[in-house]
Amino acid sequence: MSQDQIQAPHPARQKCPNCGLVNSSADEACRRCGVSLLEQAEPIAARELPVVRPKKRTILKRVTWILGTTGILLIIFYVSLLLSSEGLSSDQREKVDHAIALLRARGFSTEAFTLNRLTSFRSTDNWLNAYVGHHDAYAATNFPFEMVTLYPEFFETPVDDCERAAVLLHEARHLLGKGEDDALEYTWKSKQQLGWTTEKYRQTKVWDATMRLTKSRFPYMFQCGYDQQQDCL
Repeated sequence: MSQDQIQAPHPARQKCPNCGLVNSSADEACRRCGVSLLEQAEPIAARELPVVRPKKRTILKRVTWILGTTGILLIIFYVSLLLSSEGLSSDQREKVDHAIALLRARGFSTEAFTLNRLTSFRSTDNWLNAYVGHHDAYAATNFPFEMVTLYPEFFETPVDDCERAAVLLHEARHLLGKGEDDALEYTWKSKQQLGWTTEKYRQTKVWDATMRLTKSRFPYMFQCGYDQQQDCL
């Protein structure tokens, strides 16, 4: 064989980590001290590769993900309420607008703004109201979705815009996150400011129903007069 020919490479050798003796690649143990050489057979490239650890999510990213997911679910829920109910007719919307305008004129600016700018009015029950059910009422509120369902009685039973304003004032308290007791108490205590007075409305169905319900919840407001059963406000 000429010198120009390429010579075959020497077989890979293994250096003993204990005594330093260079052994052949076929040896499984050091020829001098007998230490196992199998652990040294791991490829160098594999030993030199850095360990890549998955990055952990920061608290900010987790909070952002939770808020984003919650927001999407709330939007889907709200849209489902809208799609499963019907809006107001033009005549119904006009009556609602007149009642809201009266509330604003009588000094209930917060409630009027909430009803006029933030509220979606519906004329039929959405799937949630239909599932939960409700007692005989003029309206029903879905908080915090700022949705008010106005039943036919709301447009037919009140004698004028003032009585419809009283019903909307009650619902506005729910839209602001208040409970039934707060809505009843606030509306009854505000009736003088609203112009919904005993002298003019005591014979109406809305007045009678509201008075009975309020009296059952707040008897202290009806312990005046000669018989201790008259309205103190």
